[in-house]
Amino acid sequence: MQSKIIGTVLPVLEVSLDAGDTIVAAPGEFSWMTEGVQLNTTAMTAGAKGILGVLGRAVSGGGLFMTEYTAPHGNGLVGFAAKIPGQIVPVDVQPGRGYMIHRDGFLCATAGVELNVGFQRGLGAGIFGGNGFVLQKLSGTCSAWVELGGEIVIYDLKPGESIQAHPGHVGMFEESVNFDIRIMQGITNALFGGDGLFLAHLTGPGRVWLQTLTLPNLAHAIQPYVVASTRETAQAGIAGGVAGAVMKNFFGGQ
Repeated sequence: MQSKIIGTVLPVLEVSLDAGDTIVAAPGEFSWMTEGVQLNTTAMTAGAKGILGVLGRAVSGGGLFMTEYTAPHGNGLVGFAAKIPGQIVPVDVQPGRGYMIHRDGFLCATAGVELNVGFQRGLGAGIFGGNGFVLQKLSGTCSAWVELGGEIVIYDLKPGESIQAHPGHVGMFEESVNFDIRIMQGITNALFGGDGLFLAHLTGPGRVWLQTLTLPNLAHAIQPYVVASTRETAQAGIAGGVAGAVMKNFFGGQ
């Protein structure tokens, strides 16, 4: 199996499959593939050995079902494009060397991947779309690819060394890192600081990947344009309806 990442702002991962190779991803993640690739959508993959494993993977953002891509006769190719501007990060997953990733971060992995809930915390209504804060645990024995938003800032934390971040900017970290979410100290900071009520605390040892672009921030940035576009479409529809009625009455009266 060979892989390459093409592009910068909106990259795509291309994986060349040999006979016997398998790539696991959520349904609908792939962007293109050759005719020699076969799909098998199943719930019993990515480490799920029962209904509890399937439900745990679904809660973490992986979905009830996953799709396995194989090339029985060899020479197959599958492409996975990034969903938002950012980067695709390859990671080597081994027993005792797993990763915690944000709920939308898993792109795909080779056979042997295990996905489950790694961290879950309810942060109140309206936070993260009302879904609380969830991290996926990426473990097993495999090669995996993770999608992170915007630019990536990496910190190698020494034992006892800590960093605080807005929860949405936590893209991925090694499982050796201790992670917790705490309420912002100071009532004035929490209510009027504009930085949210919660902070993520990460303490080493281990590597941390912080992402500069979060989905809530992206949605907030484009919301005025979506609203404006919807309003303009509605106005155009009303104007078109009025014009059509006038023309109908005009020609109908001739």
